[in-house]
Amino acid sequence: MAKISGKTENDVELDRQALNQGLCQWASATLRDLPWRSTRDPWPVLVSEVMLQQTQVSRVTPKYIEFLERWPSPEALTQSSVSELLKLWQGLGYPRRARNLYDAAHQIVQAHDGKVPSALEDLLLLPGVGPYTARAVLVFAFELPVGVLDTNVGRLLARWTGRPLGPKEAQRIADELVDPDRPWLWNQGLFDLAALRCAKRNPECNRCPVKEWCSWGGVGDDPAVGSAAVSTAQTRFEGSDRQARGRMLKALTGGPVPTAQAATIMELQDDPVRASRLVGDLQNESLVTVQDEALLLGDLL
Repeated sequence: MAKISGKTENDVELDRQALNQGLCQWASATLRDLPWRSTRDPWPVLVSEVMLQQTQVSRVTPKYIEFLERWPSPEALTQSSVSELLKLWQGLGYPRRARNLYDAAHQIVQAHDGKVPSALEDLLLLPGVGPYTARAVLVFAFELPVGVLDTNVGRLLARWTGRPLGPKEAQRIADELVDPDRPWLWNQGLFDLAALRCAKRNPECNRCPVKEWCSWGGVGDDPAVGSAAVSTAQTRFEGSDRQARGRMLKALTGGPVPTAQAATIMELQDDPVRASRLVGDLQNESLVTVQDEALLLGDLL
């Protein structure tokens, strides 16, 4: 961090320890009570991290609880159909994540005896699991001392250092700063600090428990703008392909739909070419099956 540059190696380590103490002490007292934080079981942790990708905590919480009541293990999920999972997934968005999670469960059962792997390289081979999700499982299930870099943490680290960061540098800083004895608490604390104090807009710098180590402090241009892992504005949902696909998948939860009605259901009557393309995309992603001139949800059993 810029605040501790130019110091001796010993001074830098003392500053890091002081920052860790300040963050972990604050986190111990204020950490949000979220259902996935009460477990170290790798399967619920993986499920929560997949659900939380681009979806708000408030929408994930009830779905997470319902999911684990039905599928408490990877093997349990493999005994169900994709269509059952997609029906539960309604309201979370980005249904490709559900398909990936379903495929990951099968891979976990077949290649890892039904146990979520604890090695980074094995986690990265699971469908839909990227560097962030893999590291989150390592920390929140196995409590390994690695940094978890999401959009909020990327923003916070850029502000701490006082400049935009590249992807590799941001991950390196996250790994270097993590408390080796309390990696779970450290990373969860970092998440909550970014959400509750170091928000994208109107950060509460005066209430930050580690403001002493921040190089920005809310003064001048925000160094997080354009930094690695920091989110940019999402494309408009209204009228998007995501909205049209969502309409189709929601309709299919009620049963088969004639292919001739696809454009109407997606409200693309004036653009049949686009409607046909979206149906094809859903088929290619194994979210929709065509049988006897009708669309069905998920795979054909």
